[in-house]
Amino acid sequence: MKAVAVFPGTREVRVIEHEAPRITEPDQVKLRILDIGICGTDKEICAFEYGTPPPGSDYLVIGHESLGEVIEVGPAVNRVNVGDLVVPTVRRPCPHPECRPCRSGYPDFCITGDYTERGIKEAHGFMTEEVVDHERYMHVVPPELRDVAVLTEPLTIAEKARDQIRQIVRRLPWLIPYIQEGTRRLPLTAVVLGAGPVGLLGAMTLIVAGCDTFVYALAPAPNPNSNIVEAIGGKYYSQGRIPVEEQKALFGHIHLIYEATGVSRLAFEAWKLLGPNSAFIFTGVPSLKGPIEVDTDLLMRNIVLK
Repeated sequence: MKAVAVFPGTREVRVIEHEAPRITEPDQVKLRILDIGICGTDKEICAFEYGTPPPGSDYLVIGHESLGEVIEVGPAVNRVNVGDLVVPTVRRPCPHPECRPCRSGYPDFCITGDYTERGIKEAHGFMTEEVVDHERYMHVVPPELRDVAVLTEPLTIAEKARDQIRQIVRRLPWLIPYIQEGTRRLPLTAVVLGAGPVGLLGAMTLIVAGCDTFVYALAPAPNPNSNIVEAIGGKYYSQGRIPVEEQKALFGHIHLIYEATGVSRLAFEAWKLLGPNSAFIFTGVPSLKGPIEVDTDLLMRNIVLK
């Protein structure tokens, strides 16, 4: 079957013939891949900045954002059925018994670094025709979400950020009533840096949580992404018109900055704008382009005093 693969040794990206998978364990599920998302991670893997083939292979099938249809199940599978739409998870836990996060079902907090990730690190991805994986890594998608389900994986970044925000808010007694069951609105001002897919999904998540949300991006409005921001109830501002240092005067007390650019210089410039009892969430992964200047005295002072 066809697949898209990177060959780090020869620095090639090719469409290849990849061996069709078979169910070999009773709890496995076979999927026909319907949709694949492409993000900055895929672009960087194709530029050979990272990406590790499985042991014994000289290539890595890419693709980690996916939607599939179940076409076959093993005899021990009892949660998914043939015909179901599913989104498979990407990261697999490390094998070390001392890693409590992985043993507890939280491989995103792995402490050993020996996890695997499909399409990224030591496991083939989903940019192919069919895949097989264990049922425990499958998440069933309602049919009515068919057209947007491939966005589930990037949405998990925003959802994890929101979960971390809720953990932080629980440390602030005056905000606890806002996160109790039945209360939706958080009286927080959030600034999202970047209007790419992760930034837009982050903005949507924050708006749903009730935050007053501003999106700060490079392209001047109007543009397709600024139109989306306005349509979902956010406010869009262009970096070209509003310098970073003027954001505080424009947005007021900033409780949360959600960084989705991967531009470290912008991130650390924006850090200075946070108000007291606030949080900064990094989601971008910058390329290694050399050191930047950071006012570490001011940074440390703000962390301690604010």
